[in-house]
Amino acid sequence: MTGPAWVLGVDSGGSGLRAALAPPDGTPRRDLVHSGEPVRSTVPVRTGSRGIDAGHFMEQLLPMAGALLERAGGGRITAVAVGAAGMAALGEDLRAELPSALQETLGVRRLALAADAVTAYAGALGERPGAVVAAGTGMIAIGTDLTAWRRADGWGHLLGDCGGGAWIGRAGLEAAMRAHDGRRGGSAVLLARAQKMFGPLADLPGQLYPRADRPAVLASFAPEVARCAADDTVACGILRDAARHIADAAVAVSPAAGVCEVAFTGGLFKLGEPLLAPLREELAGQLPYARTVPAAGDPLDGALRIAVDIARGGLRLPLDARMLSVHQQGDS
Repeated sequence: MTGPAWVLGVDSGGSGLRAALAPPDGTPRRDLVHSGEPVRSTVPVRTGSRGIDAGHFMEQLLPMAGALLERAGGGRITAVAVGAAGMAALGEDLRAELPSALQETLGVRRLALAADAVTAYAGALGERPGAVVAAGTGMIAIGTDLTAWRRADGWGHLLGDCGGGAWIGRAGLEAAMRAHDGRRGGSAVLLARAQKMFGPLADLPGQLYPRADRPAVLASFAPEVARCAADDTVACGILRDAARHIADAAVAVSPAAGVCEVAFTGGLFKLGEPLLAPLREELAGQLPYARTVPAAGDPLDGALRIAVDIARGGLRLPLDARMLSVHQQGDS
């Protein structure tokens, strides 16, 4: 392939793929005239016995890469960075197949494969030491001192994700069910909101338990908990507990020495002050040496940043067999 060189960033999650191009000199994506908005697929990549299905991933990515190159006026892709949900535990097939597949189809010479928490970190803080909490339906914290990664939570709605959207929604619905039954700890306000949203609560288990998207359904109630927090002590307490869990995770992954930066990214923080105010209080008490900073970008921005860095040969983020691996042409 001839023409201008590009790097490709890919964000793979539960709602499908997003991909975008950037020049290898690191021009921010938003400044690109040619690539514009990222392209998207709405089909999540399948998982199989070897984890995330590399063949299905390539079936989706190749047309997206072609569309991006056409929009950019042609050229070639020299480096790719993929951030994928589940990479740490389910990335075996991607690590085995993608380096050769991308070399054969796109001529890519350098590839980075990262957990989505790593690309969230790179998007939020770049290559500075610190901690990032990424929270939406779930919740995971990741931190580094630039020598190793530390992770806390992200274990899914049955085993963790404490303080995330599904956790808040489930706690709010539990309080509604307590009020429905006449048990202590219930909230009549949350009961009314839950009935308006889901109908008779006696029917809610039958609606919820058979669904494969239970975490998303639970998380859909989190904004209702936030709306009730100003006037309902139970809802307010749920958000304070969520803030404590989020702060606990940030503490667990923060570098131990010196002042560090902490950033928060993801849709959960759009709940606003009902969550952010107690979160600031918790962080002030638990991490007095930390400085909270706005996230500079999202996980797709982070994937593009990593792609630029491996194209230059200047990646500073620590490598890890599960969290962040780099593959170059000629690697076995």
